[in-house]
Amino acid sequence: MAGRKQFDVDTALDGAMHVFWEHGYAEASLNRLLTATGLGRGSLYSTFGGKEQLFRLSLQRYAELFGSRLTQALREHPDDPVAAIRAFYDAVLDRLANPEVPAGCLITRLAAETAELDEPVRDAVGNALNEQRAEVRAALRPAEKSLSGKELDDLALYVSAVNQSLTVLHVAGTPLEELRTVADMAHSHLAAALHG
Repeated sequence: MAGRKQFDVDTALDGAMHVFWEHGYAEASLNRLLTATGLGRGSLYSTFGGKEQLFRLSLQRYAELFGSRLTQALREHPDDPVAAIRAFYDAVLDRLANPEVPAGCLITRLAAETAELDEPVRDAVGNALNEQRAEVRAALRPAEKSLSGKELDDLALYVSAVNQSLTVLHVAGTPLEELRTVADMAHSHLAAALHG
């Protein structure tokens, strides 16, 4: 039927997301995006707009597929911040162990090149990082009885920073067993800090 799209939008977005994830924003050339999405230039532009819009949609798709798992892990233990952070790190390591996706993390990959990004793209990456830290901070809320807001803000920053470090180490080829060691040590440190 004329005017109907002859391709699956989510499948095309997954292809674009993988290009941004593996190559970063600057190196996500039009040719790479066309190949990964299986679309012609006209279809890509008419469906997704330009590269910046395709990136934003890819980031949203990443959040739906992978970020939501981290959020869910953090929310599984609403009264136990130590268990919530354990679940969070387990979800991070599960994603890193998945052979069907590029190494590391799309957001971390893009954060490394923020100095070269246009302001709207840089803002989108910064917002994604801030949203994740806010979710971690929310998971720590039950500890407000014993720790100050500033102390919990600092712990949320720490947990998020360890997550970013895990993904960078993964890209560098660090074995998953060693990444698990890092996560375990970070979790132990957090538990000690929360239990004072």
